[in-house]
Amino acid sequence: MQRLVFWLVYPFLWLISILPFRLFYLFSDLVFLVVFYLVGYRRKTVFENLQLAFPQKSGTELKKIRKDFYRHMVDMFLEMIKSLSISNEELKKRFKFTNIEEIQKIRNMNKSILLACGHYASYEWMNALQLYGLDYKGFGVYKKVKNRYFDQLAKDIRGRYDGVLISTTRATKVITENERKGIRGVYAMIADQSPKISRAKAWTNFMGVNVPVFLGLEHLSRSQDMVVVYLHVQKIKRGYYEASFKTISYEPAKEPQFFITRNYFDKLEEQIKQEPRYYLWTHKRWKHRNASMSRDAVIIKD
Repeated sequence: MQRLVFWLVYPFLWLISILPFRLFYLFSDLVFLVVFYLVGYRRKTVFENLQLAFPQKSGTELKKIRKDFYRHMVDMFLEMIKSLSISNEELKKRFKFTNIEEIQKIRNMNKSILLACGHYASYEWMNALQLYGLDYKGFGVYKKVKNRYFDQLAKDIRGRYDGVLISTTRATKVITENERKGIRGVYAMIADQSPKISRAKAWTNFMGVNVPVFLGLEHLSRSQDMVVVYLHVQKIKRGYYEASFKTISYEPAKEPQFFITRNYFDKLEEQIKQEPRYYLWTHKRWKHRNASMSRDAVIIKD
């Protein structure tokens, strides 16, 4: 059944991916109308999240942000499909890195990088980094897709740029083994997800709300002596992005406890407050805000 679903859907994905950009974004406009007005996909969740994050804004303001967000979300989802056929030259033109020298500086230190990303602007085209000729292997830590054929498709897309996807369940093992072998890499991790409440061992303030957080950046960077860099992505205009590297720490083991985690959320929060329409408001990031913390849980203060 998984194979059948894949082969029924894949031809349509390919046709979408080869549309000229003008038609591509016209198609995105049509999909937006369906998703926002007809389907109403998670509209209530998005509005509730915005109310939590921006209690000072009026209902009219929040509704405008919500509508702008859906336009962006549909664009970004389709841009992921565009990755099936986009040329290297076009990708590099549409997703630019402004200070690539920072990555080269870290490479010269003979250290690997934990590239801390958020669900902000675009994280689908950041594999353009592999087109800059850096002496680094690129890895993306991701949540495995249930359909194994679509999961393989995601890996193949990244493979076009010599990148490798690692499932979240294998990330620590793979990174540790690579470091032991002296294989230096850039590991992109989206670190703002919500852990299961049974595994919530750390909480912090995110957009004014106390929520559980993952500590993967903290633990891996300290144990493996990896540099932590925040990927600051901005949407310049429709279909065009600029990314800059903001180093959080060159030597995480020497930082105060939870410095890495708090600094990451501070940088992400700053971007969200500036342009809230580009954050992924459909995920239930604040769903555990009223849950009780376990006795051994820690609170990471601002």
